[in-house]
Amino acid sequence: MKNAYRLLFALLFSFFVNETLKAQTKNSLPEWALGGFVRPANINPIIAPDTNSLFLDPMSGKKTRWEDNDTFNPAAVVKNGKVILLYRSEDRSGVKISTRTSRLGYAISKDGLHFKRKTQPVLYPDNDDQKEFEWPGGCEDPRAAVTEDGTYVVLYTQWNRKVPRLGAATSKDMIHWKKHGPIFQDAYEGRFLNMPTKSASILTQVKNNKQVIVKLNGQYFMYWGERNVYAATSANLVDWTPLVDAQGKLLVLAAPRKGYFDSDFTECGPPAVMTEKGIVLLYNGRNNNGERGDKRFNGGTYSAGQMLFDKADPTKLLERLDVPFFRPMEPFERKGQYASGTVFIEGLVWFKHKWYLYYGSADSRVCVAVYDPKKPTPPDPITN
Repeated sequence: MKNAYRLLFALLFSFFVNETLKAQTKNSLPEWALGGFVRPANINPIIAPDTNSLFLDPMSGKKTRWEDNDTFNPAAVVKNGKVILLYRSEDRSGVKISTRTSRLGYAISKDGLHFKRKTQPVLYPDNDDQKEFEWPGGCEDPRAAVTEDGTYVVLYTQWNRKVPRLGAATSKDMIHWKKHGPIFQDAYEGRFLNMPTKSASILTQVKNNKQVIVKLNGQYFMYWGERNVYAATSANLVDWTPLVDAQGKLLVLAAPRKGYFDSDFTECGPPAVMTEKGIVLLYNGRNNNGERGDKRFNGGTYSAGQMLFDKADPTKLLERLDVPFFRPMEPFERKGQYASGTVFIEGLVWFKHKWYLYYGSADSRVCVAVYDPKKPTPPDPITN
């Protein structure tokens, strides 16, 4: 009888230890995921509104404090050993988000942490052939990447306060931009031109220690979408063809999940990254306010997740994190014009053998987090 009790005790003890270890490692990352990302001490926010920056707006003919209200949602690239950000700036022409005019500012850094800004925006609504798509709302939420030959591509939201559209622009210096217009304007005889489109993540890969745009099966590839994750291909990086299913509808690769942090939105983040394990897509997940939401997080909160897609078939979703690898925790991520809490990721660069992740906090400031593959750390604990 004593031996039976001892065996039962041993089994119960083993079960307890295993469950404890599972609980302790519940928020650890799988091998394929990037992270954990750490906020550098005493650095954030790295870009905040500047009430002194004046810009002669070509649309109104008036001087405007173009980055007076909010600065957030940055794109990022590396050029000549320095990090360059294109960050979204809002003036005070409206009373809330999406009612003001947005322009894209320019900031540069030697260390990826401390930035110097230009006093003038570099991409903005102008009296050009894109004003019908960009005025009065502006140029919003860019994602940027670079080709192997040094052509910089930015995909951004053209907002005329009627329909948001993904637009493309290219540059050789990140300052002077050529606008190419809505990226889906020619596909399927313009069927998707007047449909709301946002958030494009071009496929990249680290080659010779440099993150560059790559082709897949002879074409450029990207993930895009605000509520669902879709895909598109291109031959030239400015004209894109969305992938559709047998019924001609947009092919859905991933969607919001009931009971998870991304129960409302699965919005594509910075450029996707080709790795040995597959294609890693970092994305922004919004938690539903109601019964669909994850009760561990506030309703409306934007946190960051990751998906793994097959390298041979980039439309095949292999794995997906069940908890966010990065979420609002700092005061500046919970206080601003989006008070529900936001870490909205849009910029990701391989810089000095580390990954630098740039994000908008509460739709109000620009911040950074860093992941050193040589010193991995666990992601934000969900218990905090």
